[in-house]
Amino acid sequence: MTTIGNIVLVHGGFVDGSGWQGVYDELAGDGLRVRVAQNPTLSLEGDAAMIRRILDGLDGPAVLVGHSYGGVVISEAGTHPNVASLAYIAAFAPDTGESVDTLIAAFAPNTGESVDTLIAAPPPGAPVPPVLPPVEGFLFLERDRFAASFAADLPDQVAAFMADSQVPWGVDAFGGAVTEPAWRHKPSWYLVAIEDRMIPPPAQRMMAERAGAKVVEVVGSHAVHISQPAAVADLIREAAA
Repeated sequence: MTTIGNIVLVHGGFVDGSGWQGVYDELAGDGLRVRVAQNPTLSLEGDAAMIRRILDGLDGPAVLVGHSYGGVVISEAGTHPNVASLAYIAAFAPDTGESVDTLIAAFAPNTGESVDTLIAAPPPGAPVPPVLPPVEGFLFLERDRFAASFAADLPDQVAAFMADSQVPWGVDAFGGAVTEPAWRHKPSWYLVAIEDRMIPPPAQRMMAERAGAKVVEVVGSHAVHISQPAAVADLIREAAA
């Protein structure tokens, strides 16, 4: 039996909330009330404000779930009183003052370069996602490398569709820094995707340990919420119990 009846799913960069459909179907089939946020990913401040508005409208406590950049959003918005627990799905889990920008830089050891420099000229051996240089304040992934980096365990046709329907990711969201991470105050769960080529699995484990999260590891790509919805739903059920 679950004690938390509301689930709020927050997408990350490049793929919108439709990526949660498999997880939604799993949880809604249990009778849980599931909301899928379509945060615009223009700025962290704007995304967190949208999540807080959704939380304001709930009739009880919720599990707040974030994938990828969505982990930054739930870290910022998750201090809301209606949030009972947090679930990070192959996600960034920043501490105070950290952003996707600073975390990616931190994942490349012995560099003090900006993320723009890392994208253009990554240090030897550093796993850097194929993010194209920003155009008019927005980021995209390189189409020809999208499948291998983001969705390696999805059918080619699905990965191609995702590559061609990317959501522009605002540079202000990419660089938005968390003020007070919710994981300091709320129980947290973390699903590590051990074949992730966007956020290195060792970095996922580091962030999960720092957050004191209960960890589950799944063989999956960065798009694990799409390729393995049942495993992701199981972790969310734990967070709701």
